[in-house]
Amino acid sequence: MPNQDEHVRWILEAPHAIEEELTDWLMEQGATAIYREADPPYACLAYFQPGSVQPDPSGLSRFQGVQLVRAEAFSDEDWLAKSREGFGPIKVGRSFYIRPLWDEAPVPESRRAVVVNPGIAFGTGGHETTRLCMGLLEQLAESGRLRAPILDIGAGTGILALSAWMLGARGITAFDIDADCGPAMEDFIELNRASLGDARPFEHFVGTLDDARIQGPYQGLLANILLETIQELLPRMAEIAAPGAWLVTSGILAERQDEALVSLTIHGFRPVKVEQEGAWIAILAEREN
Repeated sequence: MPNQDEHVRWILEAPHAIEEELTDWLMEQGATAIYREADPPYACLAYFQPGSVQPDPSGLSRFQGVQLVRAEAFSDEDWLAKSREGFGPIKVGRSFYIRPLWDEAPVPESRRAVVVNPGIAFGTGGHETTRLCMGLLEQLAESGRLRAPILDIGAGTGILALSAWMLGARGITAFDIDADCGPAMEDFIELNRASLGDARPFEHFVGTLDDARIQGPYQGLLANILLETIQELLPRMAEIAAPGAWLVTSGILAERQDEALVSLTIHGFRPVKVEQEGAWIAILAEREN
């Protein structure tokens, strides 16, 4: 039993398909940071602050395939080491190199460094959906299609917005409905200041897709969010997308690919390409003229 001065870390086995739902539940139960390891066995790690009451592990039974491997207690002096375990640099696509803020190893030649803080629950590049979207952005850049303006919907830390900027895009706006994402996006920009210089890669705000600050038509849309949210927002996305505009979207399980493609088509977005990593897919679509 941990004492009141110790942190607790849960190490969980969890299928990718229920990761979002499990994360929501753990955060509701008091977890302050959650992320998946970038290397096998791809465990999910959940952290609880000293003095907090951990949830009853029996509550995990509602999630099929989830198992608590072990719970670890550790003191403040071990916190930094524990938080760094399981998260190293990641090569993404052909040009990105995502590295945690403490990693000082040289960046591989011809790759762009994206500095992340793995203490943030989502938006660190450790998830397949983020990497898939970054790969599709590379393809759009190679074809000269990253034209302004671009809108990142449900941006999290803003990692996709920053990736688009690094690939040459300009006129980027990012937003998220979560109030914590406002400071998170600003912190993310500062983490990457060495690569940015004085440039501000994107503007950002906390709000919804109906916010008055959203002024279309946009030449590109990014939406790495859950399929149910994508489906809810597609009518509005269609309103603000210019004819021929591209949409890069993910947060979609591969088993629901057909459903996602039908939803996009119904709302005037023609699917162009589907990429898959693990249990997840990302889709590149175009707004029909």
